[in-house]
Amino acid sequence: MIIEDSPEFSRLVTFLPNNLHPIHNWYQYKEGYSKDFVEYFIKEFKISKDNTVFDPFCGSGTTPLTCREHGIKSIGVEISPILEFVSKVKTKNYNLEVMESEVRKALKWKFEKPAQIPDNKWLKKIFSKYALEDIIFYKNKINQINDEYVKNFMLLGLMDASVKNSFTYKDGAFVRIVKKNPVPVKKLFQQKIRKMLRDLRKVKLSDADCKIILGDARKIKLDDNSADFVITSPPYLNKIEYTKIYKTEYSLFFDSPETRLKSYIGEEDYFSDMTKALKEMYRITNKKLAIVIGGGCFKDRAVLVDEELAKIAEDIGFNIEKIMVARNSWCTKHRTVKIGKIRESIIILNK
Repeated sequence: MIIEDSPEFSRLVTFLPNNLHPIHNWYQYKEGYSKDFVEYFIKEFKISKDNTVFDPFCGSGTTPLTCREHGIKSIGVEISPILEFVSKVKTKNYNLEVMESEVRKALKWKFEKPAQIPDNKWLKKIFSKYALEDIIFYKNKINQINDEYVKNFMLLGLMDASVKNSFTYKDGAFVRIVKKNPVPVKKLFQQKIRKMLRDLRKVKLSDADCKIILGDARKIKLDDNSADFVITSPPYLNKIEYTKIYKTEYSLFFDSPETRLKSYIGEEDYFSDMTKALKEMYRITNKKLAIVIGGGCFKDRAVLVDEELAKIAEDIGFNIEKIMVARNSWCTKHRTVKIGKIRESIIILNK
């Protein structure tokens, strides 16, 4: 097994570079990787417009959106209703004239106090009374829009504005509450949809086929050999409780049960699920794969997940080209006691 240091990827395997890219920065997804990462492997794998790229853990849509920018067909599967929604909104082709008209209308909406606000302890804890009234007012106005594309575009803008107005911030695996004087919801929402509209003027997406599917990477309703390449990043072992991280968005905009997503506490469950996901990738794709993965950190040990997953992939039938180590770090206990080294890596496989 070839393992090589590749520190040039240390930033590319994070979401940070996406903050500079139109549309990619419509929603902050800290657990994602960058457009630049996808573009590197489009070039490295020599992916053409005749190929299809598959991302079974598509998150906020970085892989399918980048593919659409380059005229490449793509399929994204995502188990989180929130992230599936974000991916769909970001990868749509919009009628610019229609969107400009609808944004102008939204900027003129006059506030009316909603008849009812959610009786939700979490929302009342993280928003002021006035902010929550503003959010529900805008949500009600948006839900009256008939055009589904326009409605979802506006809802994503409101979702982003709402999170920014709240007394919360996402800190790794936790949502923390902080005391602050937030910018009013109205101002944040109007700034956001103006910015999103400017991005539509800047970026012309291709008509390449792009499918975003709400589904489970362990059991995917796609035909054998229906894609050529994989560029993806599965959940990390014992790292993020995804359902709690998005508690605000779920409470405001989605009725889906939070328990759909697993928090991977134990190795056995994690590697069992990843075996199922890798078998699906083997069935669906026929060329090369780039998989970003991080190490597992426990109180008594560190787990080199990249090597374990590579071995599982090899048993399934993949060939291991190499493991590219983007960054190394320490697994610690009580922030001071070093348990062992972990790393964030890119596993390169082929069939």
